Amino acid sequence: MMNRNMLKQAQDMQRRLAQVQEELAQALSEGTAGGGVVKAVVQGGNRLESIEIAPDVVDPEDVEMLQDLVLAAVNDALDSAAKEAAEKMGKITGGLNIPGLM
Repeated sequence: MMNRNMLKQAQDMQRRLAQVQEELAQALSEGTAGGGVVKAVVQGGNRLESIEIAPDVVDPEDVEMLQDLVLAAVNDALDSAAKEAAEKMGKITGGLNIPGLM
């Protein structure tokens, strides 16, 4: 049986987790590729917000390179968002892996 203090701690943790999840949903994370010639920004770790491509990297003869750079920048941004989420959630859960949080 859970005592009142444990119940209060669980409720506080739940409230803090909900707050962090809301913050993470709004957070912007940036990723880059090719030394910064391609930049991608994602919101909440799952929505691509913007792509910036330096004009000098656009080569009609080498579209594959540009595609690879865009892919790398987006994946870098997603990785950054996932890392930030894990760090913020870990601070609240004390490193416990709670299914369904991320």
